[in-house]
Amino acid sequence: MSVQNFPPIYSTVVEIFQWLKSVYKNISFPEKGSCLSSGRSLAPRGRRSCSSIGCIVSVPFGSHNNVWSTGRDPAIWEADTDAVYAALSHHLWSTFTAPEAKSSNEDLKEMLESNKESLKLEAMKRVVGLIAKGKNASELFPAVVKNVASKNIELKKLVYVYLVRYAEEQQDLALLSISTFQRALKEPNQFIRASALRVLSSIRVSIIVPIMMLAIKEASADMSPYVRKTAAHAIQKLYSLDPDQKEQLIEVIEKLLKDKSTLVAGSVVVAFDEVCPDRIDLIHKNYRKLCNLLVDVEEWGQVVIISMLTRYARTQFTSPWKEDNEKAFYESEEEKKDQTEATPYTMDPDHRLLLRNTKPLLQSRNTAVVMSVAQLYWHLAPKHEVNIVTKSLVRLLRSHREVQYIVLQNIATMSIQRKGMFEPFMKSFYVRSTDATHIKTLKLEILTNLANEANISTILREFQTYVKSQDKAFAAATIQAIGRCATDISEVTDTCLSGLVLLLSNRDETVVAESVVVIKKLLQTQPTQHSDIIKHMAKLFDNISVSMARASILWLMGEYCERVPKIAPDVLRKMAKTFTAEEDIVKLQTVNLAAKLYLTNSKQTKLLTQYILNLGKYDQSYDIRDRTRFVRQLIVPNEKSGALNKYARRILLAPKPAPMLESAFKDRDRFQLGTLSHSINSKATGYQELSDWPAVAPDQSVRNVEVVEPSSSESEEQSSDESDETSSDSGKSSSGSEKSSSESEPEQKKKTKTKKAPQKKSKAAAAVTAPSFGPVKTHELLHHMTGKGLSAKYHFPRQPCLYQPSMVAVQVILANSSDHSLEKIHIGDRSPAGLNIHCFNTIERLEPEASVTVSMGIDFSDSTQAANFQLCTKEDQFSVSIQPVVGELLMPSTMSEQDFSKEQGKLLGMNETSATVAMATANTSSQAVSKQVLSVANVGVVSSGPNDLHRFAGRTVSSGALVLVSLELKESSALLTINTEKSVMASMLLRDLKQALALA
Repeated sequence: MSVQNFPPIYSTVVEIFQWLKSVYKNISFPEKGSCLSSGRSLAPRGRRSCSSIGCIVSVPFGSHNNVWSTGRDPAIWEADTDAVYAALSHHLWSTFTAPEAKSSNEDLKEMLESNKESLKLEAMKRVVGLIAKGKNASELFPAVVKNVASKNIELKKLVYVYLVRYAEEQQDLALLSISTFQRALKEPNQFIRASALRVLSSIRVSIIVPIMMLAIKEASADMSPYVRKTAAHAIQKLYSLDPDQKEQLIEVIEKLLKDKSTLVAGSVVVAFDEVCPDRIDLIHKNYRKLCNLLVDVEEWGQVVIISMLTRYARTQFTSPWKEDNEKAFYESEEEKKDQTEATPYTMDPDHRLLLRNTKPLLQSRNTAVVMSVAQLYWHLAPKHEVNIVTKSLVRLLRSHREVQYIVLQNIATMSIQRKGMFEPFMKSFYVRSTDATHIKTLKLEILTNLANEANISTILREFQTYVKSQDKAFAAATIQAIGRCATDISEVTDTCLSGLVLLLSNRDETVVAESVVVIKKLLQTQPTQHSDIIKHMAKLFDNISVSMARASILWLMGEYCERVPKIAPDVLRKMAKTFTAEEDIVKLQTVNLAAKLYLTNSKQTKLLTQYILNLGKYDQSYDIRDRTRFVRQLIVPNEKSGALNKYARRILLAPKPAPMLESAFKDRDRFQLGTLSHSINSKATGYQELSDWPAVAPDQSVRNVEVVEPSSSESEEQSSDESDETSSDSGKSSSGSEKSSSESEPEQKKKTKTKKAPQKKSKAAAAVTAPSFGPVKTHELLHHMTGKGLSAKYHFPRQPCLYQPSMVAVQVILANSSDHSLEKIHIGDRSPAGLNIHCFNTIERLEPEASVTVSMGIDFSDSTQAANFQLCTKEDQFSVSIQPVVGELLMPSTMSEQDFSKEQGKLLGMNETSATVAMATANTSSQAVSKQVLSVANVGVVSSGPNDLHRFAGRTVSSGALVLVSLELKESSALLTINTEKSVMASMLLRDLKQALALA
């Protein structure tokens, strides 16, 4: 039917039928005067084209349905107008809308089945867009899966994105293409290999478990770390599908745990936690590697690794709190002998390694990482070191509301045990008007935990403002907080009580009610001193309607009825009038009050008590009737009461202990901080409890790994790692590895040994700058095969940079080994984007077999992150990377022995890193020690008195941070200590110095 045949406006049911009659000539039409002539209005419908309009509409009449169709009995027109309207509306709407949705998917199917790659690519973009919007595109699966073998990489990527989403829903169709997925595992593109494995692991059919296992094993040995990461993710899926494969999967996990790539570390630890969290032996050999890689792992991987290492540390190290906890046990005379024999606590070096390597992550932009490090320090660090997490946690309070909520919950738990951590930052927990109620309540909880004799006046002034808040729930919580402060700090109890009594005159009923409840609890601590307050509350009784507050006043009247003998009976008289209209909790306290007054003032209250007991006997509540019957038998003597009546006073009027107002977070420390269980204060599914510290530390040698000599074997291993990375990204040269390239190849070492430093230095200069012990280490920047004849090597000359003081001087030797000239050699794009490099001037022409030495300046910002840039010629550009050695990021510093000791005293605690070094016999002399230290680090020698103590001083080139190195020689070992605020740099420098001093 064309658009012209559609009615322009159909405002009544009659007009609809008139239009239908004009189109379909054989439709019977109702006569005038029928029920359809009432002119019921219809909402106008938009104009729309459709191929046809059906003329069969179900119209209910009476108790059954008839069908209106062409040539039927006109009696059906007597149907109710609403029914016809509803049926026609549904029919017309479904008729006009259904073809469009159908035609949309049909169009996508036609595009996916076309021969043009551009149409297929456009169709897949639209399909993925539908998925992103949450729409169902499963019916396109057959058309999409046909394109999985396409040669277009971009199209193939989108197809795999779709298949990952719907492979589990469309298992039968996905199984038909399983051979294609297997072939894709051999594709040269790492993304395709990873996507194929992801799709395979998403087909949750047990029949293909062997295929999935084989694919995971092959992917775990893939050259690309991205594919190995995907293999780690697939392990969890296969284990959930078939737990019987656990032993084989553990073998793959063990292999991936040894992977040196930071991309894989986080994912394989997730698989470890899922499949075999009890296999601690798999972590032993990889513990130190995970600690050292932690800083470079992606953020969510850091969270998982830190959580796992926290649990590991609680099983492998002794408690750092042990010394503090045991002091109380050595007080008696009998145990003084044990005290002298007890050895002082010494932290395991691996324990210290974990704390030292996680500390820089407190500056992470990811709040989950910061929270993970905070909980690690809370559960593992010595008590005097936990304070370093405070600033980072307070910083998170500037984040989103959800982050604030979790962080404040953890701070509330921490502040109960260690108030001193957060007391300097008390103002950070002041409530803002824009805070949500749950945020306000948590800040209030923390302020209450931090209250002490010194700051209570400040906190109470803050609370006075909060009580006036329009947020009634928050105002009530503030009154509870005031009550807690009054209980915990006896010096302000009277002040808080006076303030709460003033609140009884507040206009807000919620505030008054909460004040009554808190006053009731406080009065129990000092009932003899506050009879006036009880009288004042009795006067306000008629004006209070909140049931809990009324019940609290009645309880006070009954508990201390002997102190207000004239007021309590009058309150009971008032309650007798309104007993039937009160809430259950008020009725119960009324019965209690009547019973106590019957025992203490029977003359005045006997009749009132009997009246109230009679009312309670027929009350609708079971509790009221039960309490009434019990009290009657207890206080009213009769033949059946027996001996119980004798003890009525001792039962009802017994002194009761004052209630303890405690924090709601008091017992939450039984859960690990930062977990869901801690947040909900209940053990969640899958929660792993932290084990207790072992009484005796397990054997620490299980974490020892054979030290690889920095020889050709290490070079080969490094080159193999680099080849893995270059094969996955052909655009980068072999020098672009993330690992340190401080060890050069053996052939390069032989060549550089013959070189001598051309500069001659005086004795004075030698004291400031490091002497040239041994050859200058040269590193390959660009191989001549990769550079099409252009080769480049670089070294650090240990000279001040002429371009900028914060830059490290680098000399680059460029050589042309081709048979033609190279023109326009210069530096192109660099990364990271903010990297500050002073480039050498463009070399206009470099003749064959010629070489030239140029100087550069690079600001590494005191980090060992590689400086990546493009080394360009007129025709080509090559990706290269300069990897700084930590010792070359320093410059010598001169100072006296006294200044050294003074500065060293300022850099203790977390700023001090030390280790015991097994010295080689050739390195025990003073000259040999200086030679080895200066060959590793560009530092200056500090004159020292004793021959067995060597000191060296330097500063970081970028920030000027002081770095102090001291070496105390012993018989066959030495104590190496590094003091600096750059903790990451200290650990790396310590490692390099240990290797140098241990080698002959």
